[in-house]
Amino acid sequence: MRRALLVISLLCISVLSLAQTPWERLSKAPSTLHLEQGIDTYRTPEFIIKLVRSSQTAAALHPASDPAFDFTPGDSLKVRSSNGLYHLGDLNIRLKQPGDTAWKSFSTAAARKPIKAIKAGGAVLAAADLTETFASGMPLQVQRYWEVKNNQLVLRFVLHNPTKQAIEIGALGMPMIFNNLIERRTLEQAHVQNVFYDPYIGGQAGYLQVTRLNGHAPSLLVLPQANTSFEAYNPLLDDPTPRGIVFEGFYEWMALSKAYAEKEWKQADPWNRPTSILLKPGETKNYGVQLILSGTPRDIETTLRKNNRPVAVGIPGYVLPTDVKGKLFLEYKSPVKQIDIEPKGALSIEKTTAADKAIQAYAVNGKLFGRARLTITYQDGMQQVIHYKVINPERKTIEAFGDFLTTKQWYDNSNDPFHRSPGIITYDYEKQQQVDQDNRAWIAGLSDEGGAGGWLGAMMKQLVLPNKNEIAKLERFVDETLLGRIQVKEGPQQYGVRKSIFYYEPDSMPKGTYSSAINFKTWSAWPLKEANNLGRAYNYPHVAAAYWVLYRMARNHKGLVTNHNSDWYLEHAYHTITGMMEHAPYYTQFGLMEGSVFYFILKDLKAEGKTALADKLEVLMKKRAIQWNKLEFPFGSEMPWDSTGQEEVYIWCLFFGYEDKAAVTLNAILGYMPTLPSWAYNGNARRYWDFLYGGKTQRIERMIHHYGSELNAIPVLTEYRRKPEDLYLLRVGYGGVLGGISNITEDGFAPCAFHAFPATLKNDGINGDYGSGFYGYAINTATYITNDKKLGWLAFGGNVSEEGDWITVDITTAAQRNIFIAPVSLWISFDAGQVKAVSYNKRTKEIKLTLAPADAYTPMAYFRLESTTASATTYKPATNLSLEQGRFGLPLKNEVLTVVLQAQ
Repeated sequence: MRRALLVISLLCISVLSLAQTPWERLSKAPSTLHLEQGIDTYRTPEFIIKLVRSSQTAAALHPASDPAFDFTPGDSLKVRSSNGLYHLGDLNIRLKQPGDTAWKSFSTAAARKPIKAIKAGGAVLAAADLTETFASGMPLQVQRYWEVKNNQLVLRFVLHNPTKQAIEIGALGMPMIFNNLIERRTLEQAHVQNVFYDPYIGGQAGYLQVTRLNGHAPSLLVLPQANTSFEAYNPLLDDPTPRGIVFEGFYEWMALSKAYAEKEWKQADPWNRPTSILLKPGETKNYGVQLILSGTPRDIETTLRKNNRPVAVGIPGYVLPTDVKGKLFLEYKSPVKQIDIEPKGALSIEKTTAADKAIQAYAVNGKLFGRARLTITYQDGMQQVIHYKVINPERKTIEAFGDFLTTKQWYDNSNDPFHRSPGIITYDYEKQQQVDQDNRAWIAGLSDEGGAGGWLGAMMKQLVLPNKNEIAKLERFVDETLLGRIQVKEGPQQYGVRKSIFYYEPDSMPKGTYSSAINFKTWSAWPLKEANNLGRAYNYPHVAAAYWVLYRMARNHKGLVTNHNSDWYLEHAYHTITGMMEHAPYYTQFGLMEGSVFYFILKDLKAEGKTALADKLEVLMKKRAIQWNKLEFPFGSEMPWDSTGQEEVYIWCLFFGYEDKAAVTLNAILGYMPTLPSWAYNGNARRYWDFLYGGKTQRIERMIHHYGSELNAIPVLTEYRRKPEDLYLLRVGYGGVLGGISNITEDGFAPCAFHAFPATLKNDGINGDYGSGFYGYAINTATYITNDKKLGWLAFGGNVSEEGDWITVDITTAAQRNIFIAPVSLWISFDAGQVKAVSYNKRTKEIKLTLAPADAYTPMAYFRLESTTASATTYKPATNLSLEQGRFGLPLKNEVLTVVLQAQ
């Protein structure tokens, strides 16, 4: 979520001194790294690594193939040279000696002291005894080695117990310090110089992937070495580097975490079982990581295979609706010995086969709602942990979501002084009550992402599963609250969209209007003038999307929408866009979240023959696209870096033929949207500041499936349909789609995101800006059918079976309306009607669609057939069907109906 003018003045790169104060304070802190003693440079087959001589921590890590690039924040080394600031090579330990009642903490970064160098040579680049670097009382002897093993750079720590008593080590953390500091950088500089990194917290098979913001090679893989497990991923909140919009913060790789689980994390359910070790008198243990160069993000799994690391591929991912027959493919040199499931009975798993017999394949089914952990033990002793989220069937999930929004979040208060009734308002799930006041005006004000999230989600739900009773409430909302309150209904500012209809102006409101329990003395408690501001273009797509959905319901169904005809809704969607260009022109230079809805509105204007309106809209959009085409990285924002404009930028650049800029945009998305064997990080587009603006627990924190997941899936899946041989794109995109609904509770509450901090690991307390993400789910939801050479026939959004020449997929999506058949590059999209199953004949290429019976509001089915590649097979229905507006129509029956599509 992006915020208003005041936020920009505080947070953008060229800003006021207030935003620089933490950095000024940091720069004045006494330097303790003793940089004046020099920096040593070492070369390995893959890297040029520079170490601070006094500490032997990393000053830079350059790929040998690109020595101008640095994976570490080496350019901020001088300002980050005081005590408490972590660097690659530091170590955190918690331990207990006999008689201790509490864990003792030790860190090489806390109070710097020069290391005691150990003579290096051969494979060892540099080595040091760190014992005296820790605070006094450290009972262990700790040594660190930078070395080359099998041509790979290794960071290894040796822990030795010189005492006569056993010592329990309850936490061992290796700070992973890479250059995600975007401070004082332009968008162009950030995409060339910075990285993001994502954890696979998968035990001994875990890894950290470090990718460039532009999505280009090289990437970096951090792999476990020696006895090291990736047990937990802990934010280094004590590092004084200022965290905020331009810096997410640093993390540490935790090989042991029991001490944290007993204290800071005791209220949370950790990703893995927390462990400790008992180091006996005279005993020595080694821990460490390998640093390995890789290519682009899509090359990471290939690099893992080359380095004999387990590779897991989950289909359709790691979010499993209980009616989906998932698949898990494992590639590793050693056979599987044992598989354990926690909680017991949460999943079922049984052996199956893949097309490539060297791949170990399993059928996986979700049984119990919630998180589940699959621990795979291979015969060579390697353990791999895969994290699943089991959810209810998509249909049941989306039905519960719509019901929650239109009952628990339905706000019907005729005495509301801010005229928000009737509407769908923010909800606090922890308190089980509506949020009608907040010092962030938008949260209670039904606009902006954080306030519009409820009603936008309810609108988009109708595109997936229309419900007459819910639509009736939404029609009231449009006529009584949206048009005339949120959006200006008439006059010179007509179609402008206000930033909020809740505001803080106590002198003009009756005494007692505002809660005394809320601190309104903050910039975000907007007065009426600021709340009425029409200049934030980001607010307009929400409104346009609402009109567009009701247009679709009125146009394609009978009796679902009664207050206005379809033309009224479509034209109001159009005027909302032109109103944006008139009243909020500044921000239209940026891509807007949900901005792809403007493209869908344009398509419908053309289909309806509203040529004059369509032509004007296309001209307006092309002006924006021309501007983007001139930029090196065309997805700026009101924030210094962002991950939501890419969706609209990609769609319009593709539409107007600026394919090179569409490719730049897609590569950037793949740089921050990984595929990993974890429901939390698979398809999770990066966002780390919106808990401040749309959450209840307000802090800078990596967000698990914030709205970026589903929005960024729009370009990724669109690109997949253009390149159906690229399974990587489908895995990433579908991870975002299912990830977007993975946080919906069983009773239908949808939070703005899930908290990644290991002390929390739960949903946020309010719904916030979730609706923007659900827009992406509604647009993306589809069934994809493909045949992979190594894995065989696969279905995303359905259950696949094979009999003779026929491949049949039973559809499991809630909407049951969009299908992509990759072998023939055919996109089948239904405006009305549902598909229960699809069958494809791999010899004749014939396709059969099994349609659901008619219902009271859907007497007709309407569908389109679109070839997505130049070499695609073209299709037409075997029987004559009416063709209007580029779509086929056929009357539905009171029983299932089969439609045959024949290849031409």
